[in-house]
Amino acid sequence: MKAVKRVVRRAQRKPPAPLNIKLNCDLGEGFGAYTMGCDEEIMPLIDCANVACGYHGGDPSIIRKTVLLAKRHKVEIGAHVAYPDLQGFGRRSMSLRGQELIDCIQYQISALDGMARTYGSRVTYVKPHGALYNDMNADKSLESTVMKAIASWYRPLDLVMLATPGDKKSVETAFEYGLTLRFEAFADRGYTRAGYLVPRDKPGALLDVTAAVAQAKAITSGTLRSVKGHKLNIRPDTLCVHGDTPKALEMLKAIRSALQVPAG
Repeated sequence: MKAVKRVVRRAQRKPPAPLNIKLNCDLGEGFGAYTMGCDEEIMPLIDCANVACGYHGGDPSIIRKTVLLAKRHKVEIGAHVAYPDLQGFGRRSMSLRGQELIDCIQYQISALDGMARTYGSRVTYVKPHGALYNDMNADKSLESTVMKAIASWYRPLDLVMLATPGDKKSVETAFEYGLTLRFEAFADRGYTRAGYLVPRDKPGALLDVTAAVAQAKAITSGTLRSVKGHKLNIRPDTLCVHGDTPKALEMLKAIRSALQVPAG
């Protein structure tokens, strides 16, 4: 029903009201002796933590620590699932499809879900990472497989997907699977004319603090534009800053202040 309401709302084409949006960040992405980002400082600033499940980053101890950190700050926990590409940080596409991919996704959710339940918390949503996230946008069959993996989990979990001007088909597919979608926008990444993220190796892909704050304001006011100035009609539920983005902590502080998002 939520998915149907979203489609109807877009069809009405009313002037957008300012969004009351949740902030999310990719955390727990270190591995062994290697640390990434500043999770302890970032966690109090966000509403939802996308926790790496060991395939692109994270290990058992880091997962445990991140779960406990999220619990301490009353932050929602999501499974940040990826292709099994630890060396490439999950940013390289892989030819995983069908049941093999479903197994891969559910294995990662299981690891985080088990750790979270052990320490009195729970996983409430799934967000694909890196190449898997991007590949879903280009391949509707792959998107359907990811949805199937989450829909067949033993209890309901939401799926986070990129908000684009053309996400009606994704809404329809999710409705068929009985899935609730959370549409996401990015404060720290540039957008293409089609509403996708500019590839990381292209000009305009990564935004600095000032540009990220301006983009966050544009997203919440319905005035987002691509790097070449094209207006993008998206209505996301959550706003992301990557944990490995340079000055991510400074960026999140500035965005929370600019949007007057209440802490906790």
